[in-house]
Amino acid sequence: MKRFVILMGVAGVSLSAVFVRWSTAPSLVLAFYRMAFSALLLAPLAVVRREEFRALRRRETLLSLLSGAFLGVHFACYFESLRWTSIAAAVVLVDTEVLFVALASVLVLGKKLSGRAWTAVLLAFGGGVAVALADASGGSALRGNLFALTGSVCMAVYTMLGAVCRRSLSTTVYTSLVYVSATGTVLAAALAGGWALAGWGPVNLLAGLGMAVFCTLLGHSVFSWGLKYLPPAFISTANLLEPVLASVWGLLLFKERPGPLVVLGGGIILLGIALYSREEA
Repeated sequence: MKRFVILMGVAGVSLSAVFVRWSTAPSLVLAFYRMAFSALLLAPLAVVRREEFRALRRRETLLSLLSGAFLGVHFACYFESLRWTSIAAAVVLVDTEVLFVALASVLVLGKKLSGRAWTAVLLAFGGGVAVALADASGGSALRGNLFALTGSVCMAVYTMLGAVCRRSLSTTVYTSLVYVSATGTVLAAALAGGWALAGWGPVNLLAGLGMAVFCTLLGHSVFSWGLKYLPPAFISTANLLEPVLASVWGLLLFKERPGPLVVLGGGIILLGIALYSREEA
């Protein structure tokens, strides 16, 4: 059941590319809208947990805030990548975090992945590569792909820090700290870049709100919850479903027709997730 909840979270996160494509604001401004709305929507639950906030230790607070900073940078890079490359390529390259997370799980957290688990992770990643190869565009696509890869590294750090923090913190407390930190990070970056936060029209506010509800609270918050019960590598591997779902949205809403490699890659991703789920069950 817990794995099914994670997969539903992936479905929510896959809508992010749709909202970004509908928006017109700069990536940092859009990331600020998303994280600010996320923090505000979570505020009532945070008030209920005020006693737990008072009991926070300095290490827990600092690690959670650092995790949020990486999440903010991840969103800014991911949104920018969608301005330059296809939905399929951007989402797949962001989701290459699975390799970084699997490696960090072994080196940092002392996890032991069996040979079959490594095979499943690499198989799912290979499916992601197949999807990425479907993007045959050049020129500006390289810029978008580099932004996506940067976002991937940031997301991997965020996932690993979350795995440490969630050992002792509730989902509400951890995500509250993360969203406030992410909001502050992208706000500082936007102001430093000279971007105005207002005047971008209702469509961008609605895009930020939509991402806050469907992608953050019903997506990344679910992942944060899952980190307490499931291996980080499984969550990252499950995230490789996102390119398949995002490609479907791209086809239906923006006429971005996925080629045979997208279909093939999606099948390989599903196989990898199935094998990993069975291995870690």
